[in-house]
Amino acid sequence: ALYYFEGLTFKEIGKVLGVSESRVYQLHTQAMTRLRNFMRAEIGAHVR
Repeated sequence: ALYYFEGLTFKEIGKVLGVSESRVYQLHTQAMTRLRNFMRAEIGAHVR
C-alpha cells in the first residue's frame, strides 16, 4: 500500500519499516511473484 497508494519509494518504505531499500525490493518481488502465481492458479495461464 505504501508503494502503490501512498507513492513512497522503496527507500522511504525501508525507513518506515526499519529495513534496507534492497530488502524492501526483495519483499516486493516476493509479494508480486506470489500474487502472480495465485492469479495464474485462479484465472488461468493467460496472466503474465
